[in-house]
Amino acid sequence: MKATGIVRRIDDLGRVVIPKEIRRTLRIKEGDPLEIFTDREGEIILKKYSPIGELSAFAREYAEALAATSGHSVCITDRDQVVAAAGNNRKEYAGKAISRQLENLIQNREQLLVSQNRQNCIAVTVEENEGATSEAISPILSEGDAIGAVILLNKDTRSRMGEAEKTLTRCAAGFLGRQMEQ
Repeated sequence: MKATGIVRRIDDLGRVVIPKEIRRTLRIKEGDPLEIFTDREGEIILKKYSPIGELSAFAREYAEALAATSGHSVCITDRDQVVAAAGNNRKEYAGKAISRQLENLIQNREQLLVSQNRQNCIAVTVEENEGATSEAISPILSEGDAIGAVILLNKDTRSRMGEAEKTLTRCAAGFLGRQMEQ
């Protein structure tokens, strides 16, 4: 655990303010849910809650099936990181923080299809070196909230994505969103 040197007092209602610098660094916004954990030494641990994270094993299996069916790399994200990745480039994406562009796309509930134009593709992660040549992205919606995305990626310049891949991501995102509601 890393010490910040910041000390806060609990107010009369039991509230503690998380400093702006920490919220910005951890990408915690107003209204974001936090999970509260305690350990045996009496420490309290706050963790940003990820509804998709609860389905991570299921998401991994679903991503594997989607990658095998489509022949493309697949990422399933929450609003902060790649929760599951499958296909040729899975190690490049798994567990990494998502890019601001992708975060905005999810927040705005936008669907994206880039057939074959590397310049129009958005970075999936903040660390992404070489982007995809084509991609299809659909936001995962659950109970009216945008909670993540399903992404098909292709780095092969000879292959294109079309309406079939767009429909596939929309179908997968719809299915995962309904799983979250149950």
